Amino acid sequence: MRTQLTSYCAWLFAGDLSAFGGPATDEAVAGHIRAEQMSLVLGYSVGIMLANACNAAVLAVALWHSPDWKFALAWAVTVAGAAIVFGLQSHASRRVTKPQFVSRRAMHRLVRNAFVLGVAWGIVPVAFFANAATGGQLVITCLCSGILAGGALAFATIPIAAIAFTTPIFIGIAICLSRDGDPAYVLMAVLVLVYGSVLLRAVFVNSFAFARRVMRQIEAERTVRQDPLTQLPNRFAFNETLDAALKRLALSGEEFAVLLLDLDRFKEVNDKFGHPAGDEFLVQVASRLQRCTRAAEHVARIGGDEFALVMANLARPEDALAIAERFAAAFAEPFLIAGCEIVGATSVGIVLAPRDGNAPLDIMKNADAALYRAKKAGPGTVCFFEEADDKASRDRKALQADLEGAIARDEFFLVFQPFLDLDDNRITGFEALLRWQHPSRGLVPPSKFIPIAEETGLIHEIGEWVIRRACATLADWPEEIRVAVNFSAAQFHNAGILQTIVQALADAKVAPHRLEIEITESMLLSKYGSAASILNALLELGATVALDDFGTGFSSLTYLRKLPFSRIKIDQSFIRDMLVQPDCAAIVKSVIGLARDLRIGVVAEGVETADQLEYLRETQCDEVQGYLISRPVSAEQVLALLDTKKFRATYAA
Repeated sequence: MRTQLTSYCAWLFAGDLSAFGGPATDEAVAGHIRAEQMSLVLGYSVGIMLANACNAAVLAVALWHSPDWKFALAWAVTVAGAAIVFGLQSHASRRVTKPQFVSRRAMHRLVRNAFVLGVAWGIVPVAFFANAATGGQLVITCLCSGILAGGALAFATIPIAAIAFTTPIFIGIAICLSRDGDPAYVLMAVLVLVYGSVLLRAVFVNSFAFARRVMRQIEAERTVRQDPLTQLPNRFAFNETLDAALKRLALSGEEFAVLLLDLDRFKEVNDKFGHPAGDEFLVQVASRLQRCTRAAEHVARIGGDEFALVMANLARPEDALAIAERFAAAFAEPFLIAGCEIVGATSVGIVLAPRDGNAPLDIMKNADAALYRAKKAGPGTVCFFEEADDKASRDRKALQADLEGAIARDEFFLVFQPFLDLDDNRITGFEALLRWQHPSRGLVPPSKFIPIAEETGLIHEIGEWVIRRACATLADWPEEIRVAVNFSAAQFHNAGILQTIVQALADAKVAPHRLEIEITESMLLSKYGSAASILNALLELGATVALDDFGTGFSSLTYLRKLPFSRIKIDQSFIRDMLVQPDCAAIVKSVIGLARDLRIGVVAEGVETADQLEYLRETQCDEVQGYLISRPVSAEQVLALLDTKKFRATYAA
């Protein structure tokens, strides 16, 4: 019972209008209403406090010849001084950007201050009216009436504050008038009651109308500032919050942090379970993230799977780190979606203002750079921005800009690494490997530019160029030679990839069985849903499909049973160690045996020594590839390599 009473009082003195029959709201909306109420009070406060100081001075002058003049002077100095100090504080507060949310505690302080000021004026009729001259009594009456009216105006949107301010004054007047049985005083008391009831009635009517107006405004703004799926603030609202934080930084030096989040497995969920499941995943993520923040702060969804938070009034960088770690920990439990448990993860980049920037563009650019480093470190990683991130980000964006025109400038070329058939001791095909000869950077490794191409979507244009160039080159080779082309996960997300392959084969007049598509197990993990139909279509077309880096994924046997692979390639990590580590040798033997039983060809990658070649020959591996056979060669060198009799003799049994 006591707890309920305490809760009710906290709710009442926070200015909640439903306590007086006004519209009911949740805490988020109530916080916005309190912010608007506080803003109006601060708008009036400078004038009201100035009036209080002037009124106190007038009272001191009016009572100068009263027996209570010393007490009146002390009272006037105290009230005038407090009014001036409070007015200056209010003026300073108005210069700071208006907050979007005001806590109950802040409203409690406002009600308390209103009550203290009301008590100060309630003392006046009790302490000074009886001993004052007629003129002094008239001044006291006018001042109390004016103060009541001014207080009602100042707190016109906050009934509890208006009551807290006016009640002590009404009580003081009642005590004053009750001391004398003069009928005139009784009439004055009646007039005061009528006057007060009219004022309070006006306060209630105005405050209810004000609250409903703010609620309609909030609802209207939500359509502009709220993400319709997650109900979180959108990018527009986030930008407003960031601008407000920057204004407070400039005016009062209030530091803040920006946390940028990216979901690490969102695309997998979308591709494997469909977009409705992806939407539900985002909704559940949004709910968990919002529970990690402070009461007055809101995570915003600023992109497809990107979220951001502005942490205002940051005391220590550790506070931002604590929230970021809570974000990462929120993904510890799997998400239940469409009857399936989905494991999610997020990476977080943090920037601190003004240390890492004092302009929106700089802050978001640096946050993105910190997030990029966090993502590279692995799911669940949190990284603060560092100066090195900025350099890496600039280099990456410069590389991206150069990559966009690389095809037009004819900077890409292909090299080809052969496959050696161990039964016939002949070359049966080549793997096409993409290279980028940058005019100033030199030879840029694929490991550096392919991830950028995948992230930006340039991989589709580059991939189409590789297919067309590989097929055109293949047209000049003997009929029994094939070419293998690597495909990335992003390319399989492109619905037009099949048509691109068909067109490239037709333009080059190359038989489909001479083209081999290489995909990795990691690609299947993220694109299994769309890959199956495309791979089956390629099989029907007559092309062959190879599973690259076999053994490094998680569900290889499932893929071998369900998808139409013509060949599997044993990852070079197993080949490199198979002569020194028995477990690697066992894996290599098992894979070769499994492939034979499934009537799938098998290729060993990374063969670099004669002993490795001999071991693979003994275990009946079909084909090998590696530096021992040949390093990648240009298209012009392929025909020469095929014609070299010495090559055939070197690798004969």
